[in-house]
Amino acid sequence: MRPDILNPLFAEVEVLKGIGPQLAKPLKRLALNRVIDILFHLPLGWIDRKRVDRLDAADVGQMICVEVTPVDYRQGGPRSPFRVQATDRAGQYLTLTYFNNPGWAKKQLPLGSARIVSGKLESYGQELQIVHPDHVLPPEGASTIPEREPVYALSEGLTNYRLGQIAVQAMARIPELDEWTEPSLLASRSWPGWKEALVTAHRNPADAVARERLAYDEIFANQLALMLVRASSRKRRGVPLKGDGRLRDALNLPYRPTGAQLRAVAEIEGDLQQQVPMLRLLQGDVGSGKTLVALMALLTAVEAGAQGALMAPTEILARQHFDTLSRQLAGLPVNVAILTGREKGKLRETVLMGLADGSVHILIGTHAIFQQAVSYRKLGLAVIDEQHRFGVAQRMMLAQKAEHPPHLLVMTATPIPRTLTLTHYGEMDISRLDEMPPGRQPIETRVMSCDRLAEVVEALGRHISHGGQAYWVCPLVEESEASDQAAAEARAEMLRHRFGDRIGLVHGRLRGPEKDQVMADFQVGRLAVLVATTVIEVGVDVPNSSLMIVEGADRFGLAQLHQLRGRVGRGEARSVCLLLRNNGLSETARARLALMRETNDGFRIAEEDLRLRGAGEILGTRQSGDAQFRLASPEQIQNLIQPASDDARLLVDRDGGLNGSRGQAARVLLYLMERDAAVGLLHSG
Repeated sequence: MRPDILNPLFAEVEVLKGIGPQLAKPLKRLALNRVIDILFHLPLGWIDRKRVDRLDAADVGQMICVEVTPVDYRQGGPRSPFRVQATDRAGQYLTLTYFNNPGWAKKQLPLGSARIVSGKLESYGQELQIVHPDHVLPPEGASTIPEREPVYALSEGLTNYRLGQIAVQAMARIPELDEWTEPSLLASRSWPGWKEALVTAHRNPADAVARERLAYDEIFANQLALMLVRASSRKRRGVPLKGDGRLRDALNLPYRPTGAQLRAVAEIEGDLQQQVPMLRLLQGDVGSGKTLVALMALLTAVEAGAQGALMAPTEILARQHFDTLSRQLAGLPVNVAILTGREKGKLRETVLMGLADGSVHILIGTHAIFQQAVSYRKLGLAVIDEQHRFGVAQRMMLAQKAEHPPHLLVMTATPIPRTLTLTHYGEMDISRLDEMPPGRQPIETRVMSCDRLAEVVEALGRHISHGGQAYWVCPLVEESEASDQAAAEARAEMLRHRFGDRIGLVHGRLRGPEKDQVMADFQVGRLAVLVATTVIEVGVDVPNSSLMIVEGADRFGLAQLHQLRGRVGRGEARSVCLLLRNNGLSETARARLALMRETNDGFRIAEEDLRLRGAGEILGTRQSGDAQFRLASPEQIQNLIQPASDDARLLVDRDGGLNGSRGQAARVLLYLMERDAAVGLLHSG
């Protein structure tokens, strides 16, 4: 239960004065639904105002605050701007320009009445002007205009001034909370208390110390939650799984495993033999052979008399895993089944019965494999592919699928920088695949302007006339799957016009069976080009496809481009990745594309991506349901993760965990930062 002292912060925004249905709409667009959301919506920057007695051209470009008297109104035609001529105390002229609502401007600025106006001073021809002053008040109200004003992220229908007033109301509800930070750390950093830091961050956004304190609290809550999850899972007792090697030895492998694969297999084998359930993250670059490591782990579980489950984030990937494993296990006494949302009727019943009676040894599927209706005879190991799509909540749901908590191996092909590994996977042991299996071709990456589209289409024609296959990924269109789809459909149509019906199309809105059919046609070579939105980003494996074209490449993040590039280079042919960029690139986009051209090393790319874009983007936490960082920037995470991690360990190991006096305060912090699932874990054991 959330502590009562926090209730004022978790109330709906409508409890604040003046927020009705009209104002609630733009707030909701910014995801500001509760008082705490307003408080954690920190200013992006600030405006400094210069108070002046008289106008001076030297102040052009600055925000000024000056007393003037309106002397005349001017407007050309009904569509031209409305201008108020005014003079300062020395008789110097200033034009106040409004582009709409002249009636309101006249009401604010009556002729002959002195007014304090504030805004950005500009020069317009020979005149000085302010366009749409942000404050217009009688002289006695001058002191209410702040010299430093915070600037917030806004949405349509919400002004900065109004959001600032709402934030002031929200601050009045902040309770006094006991200190959860280790006293010596607090002193060495000269941090204010939590309440003072939050108020300061709103009133004086330039105060870096207050911002750092708040960022630390969020990172500390995250680290403490992960530590409690880990401590809780270490207390639980699983079933040790010791295989005898008979199934693994019978595997007919296409190549000798790399040193990194053998090392990962040995680490997993060691974990499976323990009573404490394994919780391991397997990180491997695109094509580094994670599936083989997962297969070895699953066979170890089957050798030990248990069942294994492999969960993939998409149906396409689940079916591909099923095909790959079925091929590799052909001739072995291992029964592999698949379960996605599409298996219906008799087929589904057969799989469910096989799981319940133990005749299905390995189940592959989407999250459907952990739904309520699915029960296992003896689930010993669960493997989750593309971990960043599944949050802690899904992992906990899975743990309830067995009498004893199953061993858990989670895999990701998104190389994760060290800081993020600590931040998001602090409760896991980690294995890294940092070698490539033999036969993986280096991929040549080229960057071209989208103006050269005709040349690219010509080159594509030559490529497919020689029997090659290619992917063509369409640009990411902000916030709308429908417009992503429209871009892909238009490109596929253009290519069909040129190359006939050997062009396939997949996008997120295509129904499962249709998507599978297109993928199958591409895999067997009936289609020469697969036009796609980013649904092919993860896991699709067609060795004959050696050309990847990414349109609008500057709109994608580095990690995503690297994933897409990893779809080629899987066969014998020399592989090329063409990144088509738009014109007028930002510095960040330019740096991103230059790095893609320069290196194929996913771990280096991931570190750079973190620096350029921030954590939520890399991990795809947008869709994972895991709490995001709202107060801490990527730089702050990098700088504060270690002290936060050390302090959390100190609290758990030395200060009595959540039961000591500092622990009680930390428990409140976990609820405040909405990392309270960890508190629940302690009660449920």
